[in-house]
Amino acid sequence: MAKFNPGTYEGSGRGYGGKLFASVTVSEDRIEQVKITQHKEYRGIGWGLNTTPMELYPGLIVEYQSLNIPTVVGADLTAAAILEAVAAALKAAGASKETLAEIKAAPGPKAPDYQDEVRTLDVVVCGAGAGGLAAAIEAKLAGAEVVIVEKQGVTGGSTARSGGKLLGAGTKWQKKQGLMDSPEMVYDYLMEVGNRNGDFMDKSKNRYLTDHLNQTLEWLNSIEATVLGDKEEVLAQPWKPETAPVEKDGVLKTHYDVLNVEPIHVSLQPWRVHNSPGGGGQTNGQGGEISTPLTLYYENDLHGEIIYNTAMESLLTDENGTVTGVVCTRANGAKLTLYARKGVILATGGYGRNKEMVARYPVANYFSNTPKGNVGDGLVAAEKIGALNYEHPAVQVVYTSLTCGIGINDESGLIVNDRGERVVNEWSYQYTVSDAIARSGSNCGWYITSGKEPYSGVQFGYKSAVAKKSKDPCADSIEGLAQKMGCDPAVLRATYDRYCEMVAKGHDDDFGKPAEFLHPIEGPKFAALRLHPCVTVTFGGLETDISARVMKPDGSVIPHLYAAGEVAGTGMYGTQYPTCGTSIGGALFFGRIAGRAVTNQALL
Repeated sequence: MAKFNPGTYEGSGRGYGGKLFASVTVSEDRIEQVKITQHKEYRGIGWGLNTTPMELYPGLIVEYQSLNIPTVVGADLTAAAILEAVAAALKAAGASKETLAEIKAAPGPKAPDYQDEVRTLDVVVCGAGAGGLAAAIEAKLAGAEVVIVEKQGVTGGSTARSGGKLLGAGTKWQKKQGLMDSPEMVYDYLMEVGNRNGDFMDKSKNRYLTDHLNQTLEWLNSIEATVLGDKEEVLAQPWKPETAPVEKDGVLKTHYDVLNVEPIHVSLQPWRVHNSPGGGGQTNGQGGEISTPLTLYYENDLHGEIIYNTAMESLLTDENGTVTGVVCTRANGAKLTLYARKGVILATGGYGRNKEMVARYPVANYFSNTPKGNVGDGLVAAEKIGALNYEHPAVQVVYTSLTCGIGINDESGLIVNDRGERVVNEWSYQYTVSDAIARSGSNCGWYITSGKEPYSGVQFGYKSAVAKKSKDPCADSIEGLAQKMGCDPAVLRATYDRYCEMVAKGHDDDFGKPAEFLHPIEGPKFAALRLHPCVTVTFGGLETDISARVMKPDGSVIPHLYAAGEVAGTGMYGTQYPTCGTSIGGALFFGRIAGRAVTNQALL
């Protein structure tokens, strides 16, 4: 009896970025071909790598005639969406419930049966985010035998999930837009923001970083040019045509030849945030445009090795305290011991997913868009062998609505903390607003509105609240709204009356918000759009010198141990995130420094 009606059918599933469509061709009893025809998944998470679901799943489904395909850790939603879309297509092809159940249960690829193993090489890099990839590339170019240990099934870490922005300082892209900037101006800005609420900044590291910001952008440009090869449009996937290189005046331009620059916040000049290709505004997933070329260059061009689905557990040292290697755990529990002749580089990311570590800051019940593996394991391992792990008094937190996304753009209405108090000029940079809410001891913010502000997100959130299509409270009075928010009605009423008084006279006496952003809140109905804390970049961590060497509390270094990226953020942040592009730019730069230092190359 035939399983399918021969032909080609389409199905859809919901992935990380929205709907994904698959075209499936079947004969009477076989799946003959699977194609992903349309999607909005992110490069470096769902597609574009040697290990991403888009590249692996279609062939595996046909080869095994099965939907029982192991998930790609770190790309779970894309993997599930492909299976869902193919199942829907098979159903459209006439597959019965029984047939679909058989296909879903049919044997798929077997997980590797790893055994305990011991290896010796030159350099071990723990983590394949921006810092780890940059470090491995530099060490590999120096002729070292290098391996990256990555706990996910894809590279990129937090970088791939980010907006993919990089900080620049007087770049050619800024000059093309008529923007005047310099490394000195960027340095002064970072130091001012970083030390606004304390003395947190490492002058030498920040100076070193800002003096080489533009070199990092040029370095990325050169790597992408190498990945592209001789006009091979290898990035031009059929489902993602906008990622193709740009042909201009008969010359192939790589992505990083055509960057655009945007402001940190519209109130802050000059503009110096450089978007990765195709990016702009507050987006997620654009960072794959940075991590993917690095990964392809390391794996395909340099023939570098990445051991996936393997987590570093502990650092090995000799009797003198010199780091000699790492002990790792494979997905099946087998131990992998890697001895390193030259050194170990930690690039394991931050601790945004570690509730216990983040609990020391004034945010709770937060969510995070960082990888699930960002639990601070590199910090713990280094601390156990004597490294200084600085517990910074802040993390990068942005208070944003899960209903309408406000809080991460330039919306400027009345924002209060969970006690109904106004604590900041709402037209400030988003992280200034969030820092003020957090420093007031509040676990959430509330955007108070009657739906008339000129922001589409606010208007959508207000309408959803009034129509009871969201959990955001709505009431006919400020006192009634306060009761639903869980704060003192007298406090919110006093805050509201004071705000309306300043709106009427056109001057913010309390926080100095420009008059044109003192939007009236007149009713008749009022809504409170809850702003939830989202933790992205964590601050503090391992202290390193300008050679990326990990330090002890007494100021000495731990021999043969280096660190880069979020795991080593001490001295790079104050109590608020200074600007988009700082974290990735710092990870790339100090990753390169670590890769050069461990192989005894001259530093940049």
